[in-house]
Amino acid sequence: MSSDTKKRKPKVIRSEEGKRSRHEEQQEGRYYSEESEVDLRDPQKDYELYKETCEDLQRLMAEIQDLKSKGSRDVSAEIEERRIQSCVHFMTLKKLNRLAHIRLKKARDQTHEAKQKVDAYHLQLQNLLYEVMHLQKEITKCLEFKSKHEEIDLVSVEEFYREAPPEISKQETTSSDPHQQTLACLDWELEQRKRLAEKYKESLASKEKILKEIECKKEHLTSLQPQLQNIMQASLPVQEYLSMPFDCMHKQYETARHLPAPLYVLFVQASAYSQACAQMKSYSQPYRQDKKLAVSIEGSVEEAKALYKPPDDSQDDESDSDAEEEQTTKRRRPTLGVQLDDKRKEMLKKHPLCVSLIVKCKDNSSLNLTFYFLMNLNILTVKAKVIPSSELASSISAGELLNPDTVLSCLYPGDDGKRTPNPANQFQFDKVGILDLSDHISELGHPYLWVQTMGGLHFPTDQPQPSVIADNTLSANHMEKTIKLLRSRLISRLSLHKQFASLEHGIIPVSGECQNLFPAKVVSRLTRWSMIPYEDYAMLPYTKEVVESGLAEETHLYYSLMIERGTVSVSTGRENVVPEMIKISELWKVKLMSTTRSSLALLLVFNC
Repeated sequence: MSSDTKKRKPKVIRSEEGKRSRHEEQQEGRYYSEESEVDLRDPQKDYELYKETCEDLQRLMAEIQDLKSKGSRDVSAEIEERRIQSCVHFMTLKKLNRLAHIRLKKARDQTHEAKQKVDAYHLQLQNLLYEVMHLQKEITKCLEFKSKHEEIDLVSVEEFYREAPPEISKQETTSSDPHQQTLACLDWELEQRKRLAEKYKESLASKEKILKEIECKKEHLTSLQPQLQNIMQASLPVQEYLSMPFDCMHKQYETARHLPAPLYVLFVQASAYSQACAQMKSYSQPYRQDKKLAVSIEGSVEEAKALYKPPDDSQDDESDSDAEEEQTTKRRRPTLGVQLDDKRKEMLKKHPLCVSLIVKCKDNSSLNLTFYFLMNLNILTVKAKVIPSSELASSISAGELLNPDTVLSCLYPGDDGKRTPNPANQFQFDKVGILDLSDHISELGHPYLWVQTMGGLHFPTDQPQPSVIADNTLSANHMEKTIKLLRSRLISRLSLHKQFASLEHGIIPVSGECQNLFPAKVVSRLTRWSMIPYEDYAMLPYTKEVVESGLAEETHLYYSLMIERGTVSVSTGRENVVPEMIKISELWKVKLMSTTRSSLALLLVFNC
């Protein structure tokens, strides 16, 4: 066999390129010959050939094994023959294996080609679907398209044909075609807007010119400001001499801008009433104020300005916020009692500015009133102080007459100033645990109804108001009457103080008009005059009918007196009345009237 292989060996070609090309041609020829053979052969027959070959190969192997097991020398030729047949079968199996691989490769290639076709068809389908969706969107946009002219309020068709020129309206063609009619209306609108734009430019030019003139006048006025200030400073003595404090009034009005609405109404109406009283006295000086009624503003203007400043929106850095969080976590939380106290203080907080009103009498005695505004309760309060013109005589029984807490009580009937006039305050008090406003009156002042009226506030009794509005008309209607009542209250209390001081010292002041009512010879003597509380007065047996009928109330003042005649004494307001009082009462008619805080009348008629 070696000789056969040497004979079959081709000649060596020195050119490597030629050698490589010939080898490649041989390989390609073999490959393509088997590949073409695959198309001609039946796979089923190849499968049956494969099974037959495997069976023959198994049979030959079994025979070779049997022959070898016999161990005779004559069987070598048979073994060699069967070995050659086995090799032929192995060659057949290799060929079948190659054909199977070629078939598998072709099946894979066909599957890949079919898959590519399916992918191409799917891609085309997706492209078509995207195109359909895009066209649908475009159709929807076209259907939903709204032109700008639909938002423009065009003139009516009649007005268009009446005002538009013929070259724009074209009534012969546009009247029958709505589209052309709309286009013509838009052309007319454009023409009008062009005209208006030109007018707008002209107006802007005139506006710029006027602004320049205003700036020039402002500069001129600014230059006049120092001169006017010098003139005002130089005219201060003249203002004081003529009682025309223009500068002071200007400062007061500048401060009044920061007052809350009720205090502002009170300040304006009181100032107007003061000027009106002065005009009635002297028409030659119309701006002169009444010296017997002085109005001023007190308090901190800076704190009032700070109340209306907007909160600062600037945010701190992260480091600052972290530090604050750590500080708040370390800080101890306030207890519930401390929180309620803070809420009560916030609820009863007063405005930093207040209005001071000084009502003077002819004898130069004055009543100083200070009006406050409680911001969260929306009510006004007042504190009073009586300043007599001269030093009053010391008196125990008359001390209650000039008490600041009671001197203005019941100025109007039933107005004792111990309850809040705003019905909404009771709901606010319930939230913070305030039982009654009377516990805080000494600190806040009295919320009299006439004080609310002077500030233009009105609170209905049937339902609480969500918001409080100050009414100038309400304040103006009650200002004059209230000032007169305040002045009469001051005069009556000062006169009563003098009378009670005289009675306490055993002296009965008698005027000249009442002199004829007293006898020439007086045999009785006033030995004691003192004040008693309402509880003692109500416990007396002979005052029960007066108390039950409502003639005696807690807001009244009650006094007790004792009159002696010889060894007999008559006492009123006491329980221990002696039997002789019945006889003496036939001779003496003594009448003691329980009075309100506005006045007290004592009538003593002697029939001796």
